[in-house]
Amino acid sequence: MTKEQFEREKKYQAALAVARSMLRQGVINEADLWRMEARLKEKFKPVLGGFLL
Repeated sequence: MTKEQFEREKKYQAALAVARSMLRQGVINEADLWRMEARLKEKFKPVLGGFLL
C-alpha cells in the first residue's frame, strides 16, 4: 500500500467512524449510513474499506 493509499484509507475510516457514531446516536438512520458510505467510497477510493464492515 502506498502512502497515498494509506492516507485515503485513514480518512475514509475516520469519516465512516463519525457516520457510525451518528447512527448510534440516532442522528441518521441506516439508509442514510449506506448512502454516506457509498459517497465516502467514491470520494476516498479506499483500498481495504470495501472489505471491512
